[in-house]
Formats: sequence, structure tokens, C-alpha cells
Amino acid sequence: MTLEQRDCALCDLLNSELICALGCTEPIAVAYAAALARLVLGCEPESLEVGCSGNIIKNVKSVTVPNSGGMRGVEAAAVLGAVGGDASAALEALEGVGEADIARTRDLLAQEGYCEVTLIEGVPNLYIEIKAHALGHVAEVAISEHHTNVVRCARDGVPANQLCPAARGGDVEDSCSGTCALMSAVQSAGDSDAPAAKPLEGLTLDIILDFVEGGDISGARESLERQLTLNTAISEEGLVNEWGAEVGRTLLATRGDDVACRARARAAAGSDARMSGCALPVAIVCGSGNQGITCAMPVATYAEELGIEGDRLLRALALSDLVAIHVKSYIGALSAFCGVVCAGCGAGAAIEWMRGGSREQVGATIVNTLGNVGGIVCDGAKASCAAKISAAVDAAILGADMAQAGRGFRAGEGIVMGTVEETIASMGYVGRVGMKDTDVEILKLMTGETRL
Repeated sequence: MTLEQRDCALCDLLNSELICALGCTEPIAVAYAAALARLVLGCEPESLEVGCSGNIIKNVKSVTVPNSGGMRGVEAAAVLGAVGGDASAALEALEGVGEADIARTRDLLAQEGYCEVTLIEGVPNLYIEIKAHALGHVAEVAISEHHTNVVRCARDGVPANQLCPAARGGDVEDSCSGTCALMSAVQSAGDSDAPAAKPLEGLTLDIILDFVEGGDISGARESLERQLTLNTAISEEGLVNEWGAEVGRTLLATRGDDVACRARARAAAGSDARMSGCALPVAIVCGSGNQGITCAMPVATYAEELGIEGDRLLRALALSDLVAIHVKSYIGALSAFCGVVCAGCGAGAAIEWMRGGSREQVGATIVNTLGNVGGIVCDGAKASCAAKISAAVDAAILGADMAQAGRGFRAGEGIVMGTVEETIASMGYVGRVGMKDTDVEILKLMTGETRL
């Protein structure tokens, strides 16, 4: 691979990751799937069947659906998406819903049996299946592995890209509303699940640093700038107003005003707002707005402290994002491993790089972070995510400070291995394989299946 090809590939990776989402990505993905099902069906559904993997149920159960008037849960996300969602907006599908849509959603949720939710086992950790029924027809949409990866989209068994107004019959809406073009864009190659997530082939910290230090980042500049703009806005919202558990506001009020506290507070505040239904969009990383915020806000805060701006700031942000993507790729889309730890690794690496740290010190920052908070569990999206962000950023800053002082955790201590790449792979194995049973038990506790 030439340097030009490498730069293009990494810019493409950043652009594919740094997409906009409104609210927590799991309920939004449910709403997007339901909006797509309604579009294919051609009218408002008479009933909905929603099947989800355990991790989707876990992450939607306690988080507020944005623009919903405070509603929570899979049922609320699905029905609101089917009533007023815009399928063409993907993870911003609920941006345009209004009071009438919210009222209609509440009415439908009050109807017994309108929306049935079931747990689907034996599917990828990120899996959503919607069946929308009306007038004897059924539209089916399935999303797998990634929040916008539509692997099935059909009406009465006919693939959506083969539908047209005439084929849809006179008993549903006659207007195509752009359905054919949209369905062509999302139509899958088949009905099978997407391949399992795996580490990004050939990507290493050295390759990331080569790109950040001397590569052409212009292809991702717009995405990086948007990440700073959007994620700063929701962070400021979380600091100014009372959202969630107010972790960010609490940090600033009780922990002083040094740069490390501000970095933690600004990252946590964005999650405070986002987890509580704030309608501001977020640029996500690894399919997560919380991770997108965690990658961005500590970097922006330290950049202000160090007087870094412009191109070097964007390169630092690219480093943060790419390290997070690299670490998370070993774990997969959703698991019992809290993803903000991966984003914390990215933020810490970027902070140490901005402070002039060597490659060895940047790598040691990642190792120190994983050796500290690698065991944080994910028990669903909710207000406490902001506190976990604070803990991950704190560990990353400590890891960077230790690395700068020539201190760190040694190979053989727990899961710390001989190199940064081996340590990343080791932690990835724990998150992907070792915590499978943990994931199941957390879900059982959350759904009441296990009683203590």
C-alpha cells in the first residue's frame, strides 16, 4: 500500500465512523428500522413486532428517546419511528418528529398488543428486526452488526428495491415518496447476517501515528471539524442546563478548575445531555455518541490549555478517533465491555501526543489506561454512562502522566502484555470472549429474569 492509499483508507475510515446521530444510537437504530418498515409498508402500521438482541434491549431500556417527550424503551423508539420517523435521515430519523407524532405514539403505546418486543437469541450482539403489519401486508426490516447496516428490507417477501407504487397496490398510500431510490440504497445482498466484526486488518498504532504526523488528513477534515462543533455544543448544553445526573456539572463544582477536571467534566456533560434525551446531534465513533464525545472533548480541552489549534488539533483528534476505533475493533459492536474505555485510550494517546510525548509514551498511555479501567462493564445506556466517561478520561490522563514520567504497568501484570498491540488484543479478547457470560447475566438482572 502506498502512502497515498494509506491516507485515503484512513480518511475513509474516519468518514465512515464520524456520522451524525440524534440521541443514543441504539434507540435511534430501532426508530430508523421502524421508519424504514413503515416506508416500505406504505402506511402507518396496524401493529409492530420488534425483535432485538440482548445488547439492544439492554441499551434501550433506560435511555430517553430523543424528541419523544421523555419516553423510554424499545416500544417507544419503534412506535415513534414508525409514526413520525424519516427513514432517509438514518440515525437522525427522529429529528423532525412533532407534538402530533408524540401524541399519536402515546395513543398507540396505550393499545394493548400494538407493539410486541421479543428477545432474539443466536444473533449478533447488535441486531434489530421489525415487522410492520397493515391491511394484510407485512414489511420486514433487519439491521445487523452496525447501526445502519440493513441486511433485510422487504414487503410481503418482495425485496424493497423491486417495489414501485403500482406493485404496492391501491390499498396503501399511492405516493412512492422516494421509496424505490431509498430502498435501492439500503437493499442488502441477501438475508443472512453481516460478517462478525473483527480487528481492522493491518492497522497498528505506528501506522496511525505515521498518518497523523505526516499524512494527508484533508479527506477527513470536514468530518473532524463537524465532530468538534457538534460534540462541543452538546457538552456545553450539559454544563449549562440540568440533564441526567449532572456528572459534568458536579465535577466542575467539586473538583476544582484544572485542565484534567475540565476535560472530564466536558466529556461527561455531553453524555449527561445525550442520555437524557437532548435533541442535539452528536458525531459518533465506533457506533457510539458517548465514544464520539469522549474522543473529542478531552482533546479539545487540552488543546485549548496548550494553545494548539488548526491542523494540529485536527490531527490530534484523528489520533484519538483512530486509536479508539483500533482498540474497539477487537471487541465488536456491543458487549459487556464499556466502550468509553476504548475512547478514553484514544483521548489519552492524543493528549500525550499533543504534549510532545514519544511514540513509546503514547503507546504506554494506552497500556496504562487498559491496565487500569479495562474491566468497566456496560449495563446499558443511561445516566451513569457520564460517570463512566469521567472515570475513563481520568484513567487516560493518569496513564498519560505516568507515561510522561517514565512509569507504567509491566508485561505479565494481569492482562498487560509485552507490547501495546498485544495488550490491545489481550483486552479485546477479554471483552469479546471473556465477558460473554457477564453480558448474559447483566441482561437477566436488568429484565428481572434473575432475582437476587
